[in-house]
Amino acid sequence: MKLTTAIWFTGALKAIVLANQDDSISFEGFKVYRIDTSDQIADLKSTFADLFIIELNYNRHRDSLATIDVAVPPEHVAVFDALDFNTTILSRNLGADIATEGSLGNYPELDDDGVPGLSWFDSYHAYEDHVRYWADLQASFVNNSELIQVGYSFEGRPIQGIHLWGSSGKNSKPAVFFNGNVHAREWITSIVVEYLLYQIVTGYNKKDTAIQAALDNYDFYVLPVVNPDGFVYSQTTNRLWRKNRQTRDNTTAVGTDINRNWSVGFGGDGSSSNPSSETFSGYQPGDAPETAALMEFAQTLAVDKGIKLYIDWHSYAQVILLSYGYICDSFPKNIDRQISLAGETAVRIAQPYNTTFDYGPGCLVLYQSSGNGRDYMTDAAGAEFGWGIELRSTSYGFVLPADQILPSSVEIWEGMKYLWANM
Repeated sequence: MKLTTAIWFTGALKAIVLANQDDSISFEGFKVYRIDTSDQIADLKSTFADLFIIELNYNRHRDSLATIDVAVPPEHVAVFDALDFNTTILSRNLGADIATEGSLGNYPELDDDGVPGLSWFDSYHAYEDHVRYWADLQASFVNNSELIQVGYSFEGRPIQGIHLWGSSGKNSKPAVFFNGNVHAREWITSIVVEYLLYQIVTGYNKKDTAIQAALDNYDFYVLPVVNPDGFVYSQTTNRLWRKNRQTRDNTTAVGTDINRNWSVGFGGDGSSSNPSSETFSGYQPGDAPETAALMEFAQTLAVDKGIKLYIDWHSYAQVILLSYGYICDSFPKNIDRQISLAGETAVRIAQPYNTTFDYGPGCLVLYQSSGNGRDYMTDAAGAEFGWGIELRSTSYGFVLPADQILPSSVEIWEGMKYLWANM
């Protein structure tokens, strides 16, 4: 099967787009490179146009170095190598790495309290098992939780999750609102969010005072998979699929980037108006049904008790992203407070395994991204802290082996315990 890709640029280097395919893609023999882009943007523009290359991630570092991670199919490796860019090889066979990631796991036995066992975090799981997991977790915490649904995906799947509350009863405290798997290929995000849920539910039942304080102070609204169509497609057909699965008139391209479709900053730099682009924003704010549902739900929370903290979970840059992403020279009024909290959260994340997380306004510490969720939550929904967190791993990329799930979860749990107690 021939893999067809296209490359698009908007000012600076942007997304290299994998075209829609009906057949499953193996990625056997693909090599993954990290390219130092310093002073090479013009060269990249002119030379990549004739190659079939998939962009995986664009990275910016505090020392001003910028890199881009790309996957190159075997028939173009020799040509790519001849370009003599300054590169580091991250993978010699992406297909083999995907195999190493592990097959989807079995559903765990329930413990005596009706909670799915920790073996859940030993592997990735099919979407249907995730839905079952949320139901079982909620059923084990029935007096302090409910299943929620905020809308439907393009293909008609419910966008659902769990609402948790503490001793004052539901809807009585400001909201903590989490979104996972906005981008389909970022599998680690949903299962790390589920680990946070697991620790809250089991810890509260065991009368852990820190967890009780967090849940007594805030209502948690957690949607582990807000792009269910894309997530399923990434499990069945294209492991590296990013967008939703929305079709549109007058184009054969599939998918809208849910994280470029929010109304704040819509259509600006860091998004694309081209339906083939990985960062396609849609034609107007909220014309992806998933984003429309999330914006409506956010407004419901905003006019009730307000939103204290929003986190949009992503991978794999290892960075805590604050607002703004759509603009680089303007910041929220409480930015100093946010930077202080993010820095201390990063310190706690590093404690278990020395995993380093950068932090700061997204436009400055990673890249410009217009129409994203955290900026909407900050400006349109009044969230005190509108964040995005990019999980590990800058070494493995999107294809994170299953044995990395629990370490990633543990380190984030340490950061969240600090954040909830101090925000």
